[in-house]
Amino acid sequence: MSGQCVIHRAIRVAAGRFAPGHLGELTQIIPFEMVDAVLASTRRVETRVRDLPSRVVVYLLLAGALFAELGYRQVWARMVAGLDGLPVAFPGSSGLAKARARVGVAPLKALFDLLAGPAAGAARWRGMLVCAIDGTSMFVPDSAANLAAYGRQTGSHGGSGYPMMRLLAVVACGTRTLIDVAFGPYRIGETSYAPTLTGRLSRGVLLLADRNFAVIDLAEQIHATGANLLIRCKNGRRLPDRQRLADGSWLSMFGTVPIRVIDADIIVTVAGHRTHARYRLVTSLLDPRRFPAHDLIELYHQRWEIETTYLHLKATMLGGRVLRARTPHGITQEVYALLAAYQALRLAMADATASQPGLPAHRASFTVALNAARDQVIHAAAVIAATTIDLVGKIGHAVLADLLPPRRDRRCPHVVKRAISKHRAKGETDRHNHKTTIHIKILGKEDLTPSPDP
Repeated sequence: MSGQCVIHRAIRVAAGRFAPGHLGELTQIIPFEMVDAVLASTRRVETRVRDLPSRVVVYLLLAGALFAELGYRQVWARMVAGLDGLPVAFPGSSGLAKARARVGVAPLKALFDLLAGPAAGAARWRGMLVCAIDGTSMFVPDSAANLAAYGRQTGSHGGSGYPMMRLLAVVACGTRTLIDVAFGPYRIGETSYAPTLTGRLSRGVLLLADRNFAVIDLAEQIHATGANLLIRCKNGRRLPDRQRLADGSWLSMFGTVPIRVIDADIIVTVAGHRTHARYRLVTSLLDPRRFPAHDLIELYHQRWEIETTYLHLKATMLGGRVLRARTPHGITQEVYALLAAYQALRLAMADATASQPGLPAHRASFTVALNAARDQVIHAAAVIAATTIDLVGKIGHAVLADLLPPRRDRRCPHVVKRAISKHRAKGETDRHNHKTTIHIKILGKEDLTPSPDP
């Protein structure tokens, strides 16, 4: 006859009607006091305590980002699943919708603004915080209001099935925390959104960007903040040759910004097959002794970490789904909740890796962190810190117990893996990452023969 084991679990949550308002262990990163402060500053505190106080609704929106595959009633069910014995409300879909509309956008935006920024102990390169800027697209429900606000992408493929939103972000490489974001209609280009993000840049930041951002006006705005830049531009772009330097790079001007130009051939060998690409980088780091050309070419590869950020937002959190809200106002609220929840997860992951000296932040698995956070919401666990504070926590311990393997040089073709139309897929897709050997050759003036942009 098998024995039995009885487990008793004690939880600590807010009192009364505020009890459902939590995010599991992530509540310690987004505590009650922070949510109450943004509600007060945006004048969204309720005049009387209802079954759905404003603080609880903010946590509902954040939990919705962790459970993107569920409707808000099912999200609510998970928030109260661990509150056995407590008298909690069970609102219907209409009540939850009215509560979200009552809270509005402003508290979620203010909350994200408080959370945004590099994690403590973020990795530095030559004393500078390395960041990347780039954009992506997201789909919104095909309602008349969303279609009027966002529009569809058009083109030879026949157009997108859903209205599309453009999101632009500055991301800290390594920890992949969000520094700042801008989003809105897809018809507005990345370089039009980009100037709104320069307010978070400052001296001590090195910003990486691709060829789309090699715009003189934008470079001048970035330079004016005190930040340095490392941007790829077209190989054939004409730039005045002011002075050749010993490492093969040369000094020039980009509008009013003094720059250094680095031309390089990058040869990638995969299973005996060689591919070649030519890069031209422009940077405001002018000293070749402190910032060798070869090191800058290698550093530029970290720009791809922003692509991983978008992968985790769109594929890991959203699961490739369309956003929920059927109005532009609701979309804005939902996106800020998604970004705030993402940032909270990243901060928890950074705390975990920072507790292990020498452990790179990129070894932390976002999927492991997300699943651990979801479990903590369902159990209403670690909502309020115990007397003895565990700086790593359950999420951090889960991350440290299941680290990603050390990074290896790999090549993964940048191709469309899911076409907008199934009838216009761009050929066969190689879905494997390949172990590679990479050789970088810095080019001098004598090496510069015309080479088309890849």
